[in-house]
Amino acid sequence: MDIQAYWDAVLSQQPQAMRAFFHPEARIDWPNTNERFTLEEFIRANCEYPGAWDGEVLRTVRHGDLVITVVRVFSRDRKLSFHVTSFLELREGKIASLEEYWGDDGPLPGWRQEMRIGSPIPK
Repeated sequence: MDIQAYWDAVLSQQPQAMRAFFHPEARIDWPNTNERFTLEEFIRANCEYPGAWDGEVLRTVRHGDLVITVVRVFSRDRKLSFHVTSFLELREGKIASLEEYWGDDGPLPGWRQEMRIGSPIPK
C-alpha cells in the first residue's frame, strides 16, 4: 500500500480516491472521541470537514500487516495544526481496520512552563 498516496487522498478530501484504499467492511475508530465509523461514515466525516488541508508524513513503521503512521496535519492557512498517529491493519492489501489518535498542536501548558522542565524538540 502506498502510504503517501493514501494520505494525499485524505488531506485533499477525495472520497473516491480514499475509498480505493479500504476493504469494504473496514472499521475505523477514533478513541479520543469514542467514535466508531463505517467506511462511508469515515469518508463523510473526513471529506465534509471544513477547510482546506495539507500535511506531511513524518514516520511510517511497517510490521507484517500493520502500518503505523505519524502525520502532521495543518490547515492551508496555517491557523490549525494537529499530529495524528494511525494504526492501519491491512487485509488483502487494503485497510481493514484504522485506529487514529488526533492531538492538537499548541503551546506548552502554563503549569509545565512554571516547572521549567523539558526543551523544544530539535527540527
